[in-house]
Amino acid sequence: MTLPLTIAPRDKAEILAQALPYIRKFHGKTMVIKYGGNAMTDPELQADFAEDVVLLKLVGINPVVVHGGGPQIENALNRLGKKGEFIQGMRVTDEETMEVVEWVLGGQVQQDIVGLINQAGGKAVGLTGRDGGMIRAQKLKMLDNTDPNIEHDVGQVGDIVSIDPSVVKALQDDAFIPVISPIGFGENNESYNINADVVAAKLATVLKAEKLIMLTNIKGVLDKSGTLLTDLTARRIDELFADGTISGGMLPKIAGALDAAKSGVNSVHIIDGRVPHVLLLEILTEQAYGTMIRSH
Repeated sequence: MTLPLTIAPRDKAEILAQALPYIRKFHGKTMVIKYGGNAMTDPELQADFAEDVVLLKLVGINPVVVHGGGPQIENALNRLGKKGEFIQGMRVTDEETMEVVEWVLGGQVQQDIVGLINQAGGKAVGLTGRDGGMIRAQKLKMLDNTDPNIEHDVGQVGDIVSIDPSVVKALQDDAFIPVISPIGFGENNESYNINADVVAAKLATVLKAEKLIMLTNIKGVLDKSGTLLTDLTARRIDELFADGTISGGMLPKIAGALDAAKSGVNSVHIIDGRVPHVLLLEILTEQAYGTMIRSH
């Protein structure tokens, strides 16, 4: 963290002392971090993210990273001359697209993140849902938004059947930082592309995580006048769904966050990934850098 050189030693000590209660409170706890948006594509923010994750691990918190990679998949498909097709916000994933998804997410993107964390002094390990039989999935049944009698075929897009977190727990207990690609497998060993927000939310629930933290490209959840809502309860979110305040791309994010909050994850944070070192600021200081959803 590049602090101005003029900071007096006493002020530095004050900053560190303020973090202490949080370090104590969260020591030994698991935090699932959904990594996406600008934080994932801007080199400076990438380095900040990696440093933050390593620092959390060093102070005794257990970070688990789940990443997306929509833009990277889109780039790879374009290079192959393949046009991405979406139905109701979901990428239609035929067999060829699935191959691309696997090598982009499980290969390139995942290994980039692993490399960044290792470079920052951590010990990251890349996993997909296949490793340790972690994410069992089935084909997503997508019903039409307007006519529930119509079902859309979106190909190898998956719905989570179950998550077995034993491989993640084994790595955590051994000083490693798991980095997970949102790819699951079906009963015939077929691959499924799963929404990364959904994987992060479900994994946080299964791991009984203290926090689920989602890095996004927005300030957090805004009300209709554009003001940031920093603290929400599950009931308030249901109201925001009902009156249309939360819509579009935020729906799957918040729906997953809400499920996690209702299923025992203490708090869910939707934070602005464009802020340098936002993870440390959100976890180890008083200041809010997004929206926190509390379980009650």
